[in-house]
Amino acid sequence: MNKKKLLHKTTRSFLIFAIVTLLVSAPVFYYISQWLYIYETEEVLLMHKGDFERESHKNFTQTDIDAWNKYNRDVRIVPDMRVTKDSIVAKMIYDSTAREKEPYYLIYAPIHINGKTYTYTEKINLLEMEGMVYSVAIMFLFIIIILLVGIIWLSKITSTKLWKPFYNTLNQIHDFEIDKNKSPQFLDTDVDEFDRLNKSLLLLIEKNTAIYKNQREFVENAAHELQTPLALFQTKIDTLLQLQLNQEQSILVGSLSKDVSRLNRLNKNLLLLSKIDNETYLEKNEILINDYIKKHLDFFTEQATSKNLDIITEFSADLKIIGNPALTEVLINNLFLNAIRHNEKNGRIVITTLENELIFFNTGEKTPLIIDKLFNRFSKNNPSSQGNGLGLAIIKKITELNHWEISYSFHNNLHSFSVKF
Repeated sequence: MNKKKLLHKTTRSFLIFAIVTLLVSAPVFYYISQWLYIYETEEVLLMHKGDFERESHKNFTQTDIDAWNKYNRDVRIVPDMRVTKDSIVAKMIYDSTAREKEPYYLIYAPIHINGKTYTYTEKINLLEMEGMVYSVAIMFLFIIIILLVGIIWLSKITSTKLWKPFYNTLNQIHDFEIDKNKSPQFLDTDVDEFDRLNKSLLLLIEKNTAIYKNQREFVENAAHELQTPLALFQTKIDTLLQLQLNQEQSILVGSLSKDVSRLNRLNKNLLLLSKIDNETYLEKNEILINDYIKKHLDFFTEQATSKNLDIITEFSADLKIIGNPALTEVLINNLFLNAIRHNEKNGRIVITTLENELIFFNTGEKTPLIIDKLFNRFSKNNPSSQGNGLGLAIIKKITELNHWEISYSFHNNLHSFSVKF
């Protein structure tokens, strides 16, 4: 879905409204102007007739009437046409000058000159009105367009300046990372809403940063404090295992030993995550992934013996990366152990290296894993799994720290985890 900027949406809405208003108002303006002109034309005809009736005809003789008709093209006095009241009509009349019919408005009115009834006629050409209305309409349209363009331009300029603090806040929030000790510095603004937004965000960031630091310190301190009692616990269990125990006691102590081992792994993983969060592993060197896998292949083959897994390596290219050796080792170890732990009896693991990509394929469940929470801490697709739910979370954290990309897919009944460097 294409996202639109708020500024563009408001400008677009304004533009649509302005265009619709312009399209509606232009013809309305034209027809209103036309109606007003016709109304004024009728008023002029009635006014001319009234002036003639009051002043011009007082002592007219037939000779005067004939002279009037001779020298007046639009106003004429004709014999009585049986008109009883003033009548205004629209007609198309042939114009000898234009050599075509043109629209006219005519008045027929009864008048009395020296006791005799005549009909007063006057015509006004409406073609001049059409030209005037068109000219006014075009001028109106031109002014509206200039006004519209000016308003949009001015609105865009002022809105861009007005919304600048908001976009600055948006960018800083986007770039903010809670695990970095760097608070955003928002621009000063005289807009009350933006100022309140910035203050609320700073307060929220301060609270969440404090909570995050406290949680991280708690995990780190707890993991450190647990190391000693766990080591003592393991020592005592090892001592018990050396004693002469019956079968039931041996099973119980062996179970305790497994649980302590799991606690030790969990504790080490928590410490590792804490160190990664604190950016302890900053040193980076060139690493050849192929060599590391070959070097430790026997160890992982031994780990896979219990499930009789077939491990296949397909080194299509020498994969060289720049990274921290310790973290890279943890990354590959966790990918290996994940492929072994979640495999099936008599399954297989295929390790492929490409020019800039490492892929682990493995058999296992016949359905794809749920991706949404796959890399979350303490997330397990199988609750009965012996893992602690931190392996993939550590892999995700290492890839994020190095700006690598980890992805999961399921194809041809094979689960695959790919790391692009």
